[in-house]
Amino acid sequence: MSRVNRRGFGVRGWLLLGLVTVIVLAAAGVWNPWPGIWDRVNRSTPISEPDVVWQQRIGGTPKSVTIAGNTVIVEQRTRVEARSLATGVQLWDRKADWSAVAGGDGDPVVAVGKLLSKGYELLDPATGAVRRRDDDAVGVWTYRNLLLDARCVAATDCTLRAWDPRGTSPRWTAFLPGVSTGLFADNPGLLGTRRLTASRIDGGAAGPESVPPLLGFPVDGRVHVVDTATGRVLQDVEPGRDERLAVVGGRMLRIRAVSEDGACQFTLTAHDPTNGRQVWRRTGINLRTADSAGCAQREDPQGARNVLVGVGSNGREAVLDGYDGRLLQVNAEGERLIAVDDRYALVRSADRRSILARELGADRTRWTRPAGGKSGAALTPYAAVLTDEKPNRLVALDPRTGRELVVLRTSANALAVGPAGMIIGEGREIGYVRFGAGAAGPAQPPAGDSGAPGGPGPGSTGGAPDDDGGACGPKRELCPERGKDG
Repeated sequence: MSRVNRRGFGVRGWLLLGLVTVIVLAAAGVWNPWPGIWDRVNRSTPISEPDVVWQQRIGGTPKSVTIAGNTVIVEQRTRVEARSLATGVQLWDRKADWSAVAGGDGDPVVAVGKLLSKGYELLDPATGAVRRRDDDAVGVWTYRNLLLDARCVAATDCTLRAWDPRGTSPRWTAFLPGVSTGLFADNPGLLGTRRLTASRIDGGAAGPESVPPLLGFPVDGRVHVVDTATGRVLQDVEPGRDERLAVVGGRMLRIRAVSEDGACQFTLTAHDPTNGRQVWRRTGINLRTADSAGCAQREDPQGARNVLVGVGSNGREAVLDGYDGRLLQVNAEGERLIAVDDRYALVRSADRRSILARELGADRTRWTRPAGGKSGAALTPYAAVLTDEKPNRLVALDPRTGRELVVLRTSANALAVGPAGMIIGEGREIGYVRFGAGAAGPAQPPAGDSGAPGGPGPGSTGGAPDDDGGACGPKRELCPERGKDG
């Protein structure tokens, strides 16, 4: 037997084993003999300059991040967790294949469920406690002021139910003769608009929006139009061979595309869903519903809330009011829309050196900011978020005035935007940055974004918005105290 074997590990071996044991115990949080040193070793590199309020490493790359009141809801591949908005400390986590936030700043809830399984649970964001449980729903739609679910006892016998986010009994129920086989889990696709997108800004950064006045449910090749205030099914429409249907701004839109002289010719008509009558019509505007290979329409029109984005026959982009068909914004030659909601449009200038914010329907530029040719942007209720490269930056601005809320030197993505700050992330690292440091204060939410159906929109007449900021939607048709006649 050799000398090494006769002596066993030896002094060095035992020291090495002891060091490994201490490191394992420290990493597991059982015992840490060098807290200061270990904290410096384990600390992540800051993901932005200036530094964020807090930064945490989560278990995996997030699928979605949402600010829900005083918490941050992080959806991962097989788990969902909540963290304190103030400190980033984990409040709870649980297994789930999908999650979605409903409610506003004062009454948020988190819907969670499993893929290919019926049912969902509504959780309290702060504690993770179950507020309500459903065992039969096949789909859930979450909004700032409403939660919808669909239950099917048979393939052609489904019930749509509307709930207040923290309600214990439905507001209303509606019968639907089946739902599309794709309507499962959280927020299955309905027939509305699709947002303009930007790299490094998550498509769901704005959080849940107010429910539109009408929703279009695809069912077996037909479209069922549902009034979200009452639950009435107003229309059951089958599109024509060359048509695509969309429900936008309280109207049922028929988009017809036919090939003529080697190009697609578009006709857009809007119908009152209560009686089916045509209320406006436009030709020659391409809503980007058809692919370049032909005139088959496979995409929803571009836009947001109750506005549509299209390209005229002269090649200029335009923003239309879905309710009455008015042209709210027409770009100059060479300009390009990079973000839009139904209050403002962000436009890249023709020389690609600046971004202009324009107030829809008012024919005026609110502010202009220098920007690179590859800058991206998104509009949320609380901030306009811009990205830039070389150097990499994230900038949050007051959407009305262009006032800087925060400027970050970072390659991270903007994941969620709230009333007082935003969550940014890179890989498994997420952090919270607060608005208004050294400025006049955080951005304020727009009027009407606290739960009125349909959200803010352009005014009903003239070029200027309504006196109330358009909070009642187009034509003031959503103001309960005034009625549709204003």
